[in-house]
Amino acid sequence: MTTPRQRTIARTVEMEGIGLHTGAPVRMRLLPADVQTGIRFRRTDLDEPAEIPAVVSNVVELDRGTALGVGGARVSTVEHVLSALVGMEIDNVVVELDGPEPPAADGSGRPFAELIAGAGTVEQDAPARILALNQVLTVEDGDSRYVVSPGERYEISVTIRFDHPCIGRQFTSVELDTETFVRDVAPARTFGFAAEVDSLRARGLARGGSLENAIVLTEDGLHEGVDLRFKDEFARHKVLDLVGDLALLGGRFRGHVMAERPSHRGNVALARGIQAQAEKRALARPILDVQQIFQYLPHRYPFLLVDRIVEYEERKRIIGLKNVTINEPFFAGHFPGHPIMPGVLIIEAMAQVGGLLLMDAIENPEDKIVYFMALDNVKWRRPVTPGDQIRFEVEVLQIRGRTARMKGEGTVDGQLVAEAEMMARVVDR
Repeated sequence: MTTPRQRTIARTVEMEGIGLHTGAPVRMRLLPADVQTGIRFRRTDLDEPAEIPAVVSNVVELDRGTALGVGGARVSTVEHVLSALVGMEIDNVVVELDGPEPPAADGSGRPFAELIAGAGTVEQDAPARILALNQVLTVEDGDSRYVVSPGERYEISVTIRFDHPCIGRQFTSVELDTETFVRDVAPARTFGFAAEVDSLRARGLARGGSLENAIVLTEDGLHEGVDLRFKDEFARHKVLDLVGDLALLGGRFRGHVMAERPSHRGNVALARGIQAQAEKRALARPILDVQQIFQYLPHRYPFLLVDRIVEYEERKRIIGLKNVTINEPFFAGHFPGHPIMPGVLIIEAMAQVGGLLLMDAIENPEDKIVYFMALDNVKWRRPVTPGDQIRFEVEVLQIRGRTARMKGEGTVDGQLVAEAEMMARVVDR
């Protein structure tokens, strides 16, 4: 099967509204983005505008919606916009917001899909990132249960059960492509129970909710003035949410997801499970192992801090792994009795991964060496301890001649541990 190309939107488009949970007015703009950008939320209303990549490591809250955050910046209820972007096969876009939450619109993904369709799409000069499994994966979280089987297409089957006469037990299944998403999934609206409104608003939720953006259920039926778009609209909306939450994988998923009573917390647990299995699969077939790394990097024990390279796109991005063991020499003197990997060595390991990205893009790498010239926006998010495996992802921001600017992130079990921007230069030995 031919690998699809990455896509972005053809022009900037925007819409206004209020947030479903915050009730805050907001203007949302979708902006075209370069290859390898992924989906990023940009808060323009903060004192320091911030970008929040839509990746599972940035999830900070899962109460009646999915919220992402980096540092002090966060954006809530991202799942409907993300679902529309995935459903319309958009890989790279910046979602610019002047508030804390995207517009609720009508409570479905249809207005966002229509906005994207109005912008048009552009195919880009890079293969799309495809995530697939090679064996069955089972994930359970509370009442939510998921089984994922390998496949060449993206299929979702959902079963829900609510003790309400309008819902009961519902099942729906869809093979996702743009046409079926727009027709069968995007129009399905979020729903809630009138009896919960006061308690939700007391918790700071549903403050923008209304009959205009949600299906409201009374004790024994639909609120007056509410009509369903599908008999199984409730189950279809759960598909919409699941597609949006799995967008946090940062690529196009292939496989059959069977979900029973899915929830945002369960969806994100599933995303982490898929990501972990995909990385184990890559680990079993590394692009570079440690013996090959010796050929590119001058470092040796105890300063070689890269074990394997598992993904690589020339002059664009690279993913490397560092296995942290109790036998690391720095643990003997760094917080004895409470071993923590020194932050500077985490960044050093990230830089070595970035160095491999540059060295493999030049002629005669055995005659060259990479010197790092500057570090910016360095942040450590949480400690790294023995037994952890750090996954470093480094992407090129700019290359001019022998000088490059790169951005790197290190994660452990999907949780961000460190990030930095780096400038490096390739020189003769």
